[in-house]
Amino acid sequence: MEWLLRQSLTVTAPSQGLVEITGQLAGLCRQAGCGQGLLHLFLQHTSASLIIQENADPAVVHDLEAFLARLVPEGDSLYTHTQEGPDDMPAHVKGALTAVSMTIPVVDGQLALGTWQGVFLWEHRRAPRPRQILVTVTGAGS
Repeated sequence: MEWLLRQSLTVTAPSQGLVEITGQLAGLCRQAGCGQGLLHLFLQHTSASLIIQENADPAVVHDLEAFLARLVPEGDSLYTHTQEGPDDMPAHVKGALTAVSMTIPVVDGQLALGTWQGVFLWEHRRAPRPRQILVTVTGAGS
C-alpha cells in the first residue's frame, strides 16, 4: 500500500451540531486516485468529534444532538474548567465520549459506507470555529 494523499480539510460549523462531510471526503478520494485502500481522518481538536451516522432522515441528527445535550448539560456545577464559557467543558466531555479519528475502506474508488451512512463533524461549541481534519488516503491507484 502506498500513500496517495495527505491533506488538511477545514470545516466550520455554523454552531453546535452535525455537519455532513461525506461529499468532501469522496472528492478527496477521487483526487487521490485511490482504487482500493483506506481513508483515515484525524480531527485536531478536543471540543468537536467525528461520527458515522444515518444521513437520510434529519430527525436522526436532531435526536442525537438533543440526547447528547441532555446527557452532558451546560452549567453543571460539577465543572471547574469554566474560563472559556459555559459550553467549553461540556464540549470536552462530549468529545471524550465520541471520537476524533476513524478509518473508512475505499473499494473501487468509493467510500465503502453503508446505504444510509454519512460522515459528520460534530461541533460541540456554540460559536463557529474552523476545525482541521487531517485526511490521509493510502492504497493502490485506480
